[in-house]
Amino acid sequence: MAGPTTAQRGAPGRADTAARPPHPGAEGPRISRRVLLILIAVAAALLAAFVIWVLYGSSWLRVEKVGTTGVEVLSREEVEAVAAVPIGAPLVSVDTDAMERRLRQKLPRIDSVDVVRSWPGAIGLKVTERKPVLLVEKGGAFVEVDAGGVRFATVDEPPKGVPLLELAPDPSASLRRFGDDRLLREAVRVAGDLPAGVAEDTEAVRVTSYDAISLRLTRDRVVTWGSGEDGPVKARVLTALMKAAPKAEQFDVSAPTAPAVSAS
Repeated sequence: MAGPTTAQRGAPGRADTAARPPHPGAEGPRISRRVLLILIAVAAALLAAFVIWVLYGSSWLRVEKVGTTGVEVLSREEVEAVAAVPIGAPLVSVDTDAMERRLRQKLPRIDSVDVVRSWPGAIGLKVTERKPVLLVEKGGAFVEVDAGGVRFATVDEPPKGVPLLELAPDPSASLRRFGDDRLLREAVRVAGDLPAGVAEDTEAVRVTSYDAISLRLTRDRVVTWGSGEDGPVKARVLTALMKAAPKAEQFDVSAPTAPAVSAS
């Protein structure tokens, strides 16, 4: 008698595979990865919460002191009073940009200032003050003008070594065209181009028009400078003239290619 056919027996291995129960550990790795991801997310959340607490809630990173550098005319106390650094506040919460704006607005003598966090508990104020290059006399006091033409402070006594601006423009087309502010900037431009030795001896910069600027020096010496153009060239020519004629009293470099010098 013949045995069962292949069809009756079924395809080799199919019935066995279909009927075989799943391996007990088949789902294990998938569950482990899910649990691991959950643990990582929980740990990250806890770490973030801890960092936030350290920065804002703990007493470890709070403002304890203020340091100020770069002041010369201003005092540290004056700068720090305007800065109003919140002692005891979280260091990370200090608005350094707002503090910088407040310092520049309330203390015009400050040219620039950097407010920096110094971890773990200090604020640093790095100040750069404006330097006067000219003085404008006003009502018995003196207005300081910096290299940018900014009038930034009024003082009772003139700082040593800073020349006085004598702005006496003629009622001419030059004044109508340029105005006092432009003439002031030209005077500042000339003061900035002066050789060091001449700058130290300059008592006043006189401006009567855009192209008529002169210097009054010590020992009754006068320099006719002309306009503010070609300043570096004029400075070199003036230095050479003073070396060649040290006892001269009148120097004219308004046309630097044809300078002149005289005794009186």
